[in-house]
Amino acid sequence: MCVDESRREEFIQAVNKAYAEEMKKINDQLDKELLIALVGEVNAGKSTTINQILGKNVARTNPRPGETVSIDPYNHEGLEKIKFMDTPGLNDPNDENPKKTLEFIKKADIILFFTNAAGTVFSESEKERFQEIEQHNQNILIVLNKIDAAEDIDGLVQFIKSYTENKYDVIPISSKTGENIDELKNQILDLLKKRGKDLLFAKSMSDKSAAANRWIVAAGVSAGAIGAVPIPGSDVVPLTALQVGLLLKLSALYGKQLSLKDAKDLIIITAAKTVGQTLYRQVVKFIPGAGSAAGGVIASSLTLALGYGVKHAYENDIDINFDKITALFHQFRKRKKR
Repeated sequence: MCVDESRREEFIQAVNKAYAEEMKKINDQLDKELLIALVGEVNAGKSTTINQILGKNVARTNPRPGETVSIDPYNHEGLEKIKFMDTPGLNDPNDENPKKTLEFIKKADIILFFTNAAGTVFSESEKERFQEIEQHNQNILIVLNKIDAAEDIDGLVQFIKSYTENKYDVIPISSKTGENIDELKNQILDLLKKRGKDLLFAKSMSDKSAAANRWIVAAGVSAGAIGAVPIPGSDVVPLTALQVGLLLKLSALYGKQLSLKDAKDLIIITAAKTVGQTLYRQVVKFIPGAGSAAGGVIASSLTLALGYGVKHAYENDIDINFDKITALFHQFRKRKKR
């Protein structure tokens, strides 16, 4: 078998294996439940924030104290796998079953702990509940809400970080104006990625673009590192797996189908058009000068072009345009060379 045929066979096997493995990961994740606990005093803006994050009215909002009277987890049409528990306020007289609340908190994938920037930040009741939660679950993001009605936000953030010994991220937001909601989304996705549930959460959001961009950029960075490995041929399998994984994750995010054949065609045709037929026939793995900076640049640029090209096609419900992906590739490559 000649070198070209050997490389091609290695590539095809890598795609087949990556496709099967990544599909299993995605299906396993989408079969899981995602549990989100919302904790904070009455009128801390818990429900309003969740509605802002998802772009859907999945949680009731009411300005009257004591409105959250149920501690039963709930979901929303289309979000059957995601369960929220908007717990009664820490000072809410309707919290009649704290044991049930605690059981959910123990199992929660993420706890959004709310404190009011316009009130008493980390009041005694908040400190007491926070310490109780921390003993059972440390997957906590602290949400400093209502910053539109407060001053010295940086000072408040530092106060909270100091009190919690810098163990947790503190995200200052305004659920009223939407300020920093995107940053909160990013932090939630980061935490859920560690638990293998970021795709499930991203699919629930009306605006999927931010999550897609994060995955594409991360894949581009990883591809650059893979392409710069100074061992000829060492990047065939990991780069292929990375690109297949990215394409499948994007297809799942946007509710599209991507067959094994489509995945192969996307990577093969795009690589052939972007890095050139001669080079492609020579190495198949798409990267010239393995181990050089150029290898990393091309691997990263190709992966970014694939990701953004497919994202654009999915968001606009159009067929994959390889000419557009090619143009993107050259743009990214030119930027990285500067």
